[in-house]
Amino acid sequence: MTDPNPGPGLLALQAEMARQHDDARRSYDGNGAVAAKIAAALRSNPSLVLLGMGASHAVNRMVEPTYRALGIQAISLPLSEQLYAPLDLSRSVVIVTSQSGESVEVIRLFEALGQHNSVFGLTLEGGSSLAKSCPSLIGAGGTERAFAATRSLLISLALHQRVLAELGDNPASALAALDQPEMPDLAPALAALKGVSALVFSGREMRGLAEAAALGAMELGRLPAQALEGGQFRHGPLEILGASVGVILSKGDEATADLVDGLAKLCVAAGSPTVVLDASGGRAVPGTIHLPVRKAAGVAAALALLPPAQKLVIELADSRVPNVGTPVRSGKITREE
Repeated sequence: MTDPNPGPGLLALQAEMARQHDDARRSYDGNGAVAAKIAAALRSNPSLVLLGMGASHAVNRMVEPTYRALGIQAISLPLSEQLYAPLDLSRSVVIVTSQSGESVEVIRLFEALGQHNSVFGLTLEGGSSLAKSCPSLIGAGGTERAFAATRSLLISLALHQRVLAELGDNPASALAALDQPEMPDLAPALAALKGVSALVFSGREMRGLAEAAALGAMELGRLPAQALEGGQFRHGPLEILGASVGVILSKGDEATADLVDGLAKLCVAAGSPTVVLDASGGRAVPGTIHLPVRKAAGVAAALALLPPAQKLVIELADSRVPNVGTPVRSGKITREE
């Protein structure tokens, strides 16, 4: 599905996505020194707090499981929550993620933080307030111009993968996702979701991906959307299911893949159009729209599944919203709390 007359917002999104894999690979290759510093800090102190807002927080949620699998006690919090109900950061390594490095919460955090030798940044802007405040991983290609996060998400994942590689995680599968990206046919999923009035995104280890995609659906499609970790979805919200509610599930090669399949069967039985973004290497669940990519786990699975999720959300939004990608209430950099 291609808009024959794309507006400036959609053109900006398409431009960001067209370069995101190359920029993400360059980001991975160009940040070895700072990644090694972060890894050394984590080997000395395997306690990690990941702070971010919006899409940056969703990235942090995507990488939590892989850090934990390497023995790092990782927890992600919205920056705003840290400001008003703070954890004691003095005994943890901290990574602050902000695409612009200039959001109001970033400025407020460093005003309040004081001296801390184990705070690092992750940003697209090497000259930003964040990058000037602490050693930072810097994404290649500069500022993301489109309203909703696309390229910045893939770059941020690649930068985390560089840290994880320094900690011993094999990067081969992640780099394959960047160097040889896959895009399944989205037409059946778009057709199935065309008439829904709300969306639920879910996953187990891929919960962060669900959160990023739901955010995009709300920002771009102005469509009611919820992201629920799979177990949380089971605890009551299943009541929302039905023909008017679309469900998009994501799974990698993970121990909980069968739980995602079980949820998919339930959603199909309830009459919800159900899409599965799948890097597990498993078979399609009958009745679902199956969108497979090569088998991958952890951050590699997120890198493989994120571009199809992005494109699905953008094309669905474009079918529903005039001037998709042009915000009416929001800005790229949030400067007010």
